[in-house]
Amino acid sequence: MDLPATRHSIIAAIRSGDADLRRDGFETLVAVYWKPVYKYLRLKQHASEDDAKDVTQEFFARAIEKGFFDTFDPAKARFRTFLRVCLDRFVANERKAARRLKRGGAFAIVPLDFETAEGELRQRDVAVPSDLDEYFHQEWIRSLLALAVDDLRREYERAGKTTQFHVWKRYDLDAPASLEAPTYAAVGREFGVNSTEVTNYLSAARKAFRRLLFERLRAICGDEEFEAEARYLLRGGFR
Repeated sequence: MDLPATRHSIIAAIRSGDADLRRDGFETLVAVYWKPVYKYLRLKQHASEDDAKDVTQEFFARAIEKGFFDTFDPAKARFRTFLRVCLDRFVANERKAARRLKRGGAFAIVPLDFETAEGELRQRDVAVPSDLDEYFHQEWIRSLLALAVDDLRREYERAGKTTQFHVWKRYDLDAPASLEAPTYAAVGREFGVNSTEVTNYLSAARKAFRRLLFERLRAICGDEEFEAEARYLLRGGFR
């Protein structure tokens, strides 16, 4: 398996004594985990939309201020499991205290598009899953994939390759899974290119997307966790 070079781990970043590096690390962490946290609260805790929004933001704000994740030990658990345990404890403590925290503190939380998250819940008509750990895992992967798509779009826009991006998006992302995939010739006609160009665009974009996805994955996982999650993705474990 062709794995990318090791990057500075998000875990090391959020433990750093450098305030800027720590802030960047938390912004990356929030970008990946806020949707799984929000949806988990809506389904497991039966939280209302407003309560789930508040608790999601409060959880990350308190995690930043109090160093929730400083005790994480990759030898004992995967980080996503550790974070979910921290979330369960936070919710239990919040209910016990019957209060809400004022968010903000020394760090700014990245803007969270709760409307999109709520729309995704309605679109898939999600019932309470029988395996909430696996549900959290799938939502975590879904967030990674969405962020990697955004990374590819920005990379291709900077390189002046918007047509190549939209060809890839049309063929690999936009075609409904229940329908037969469009032909290369049909996609080419939509964008004014020939079938050979579609083939080349798809090949290059798929390699770039895989690289960006693994870079995202590498940034938030330890070595053993990264390899396990990378194998899972390559086997088509996401649904």
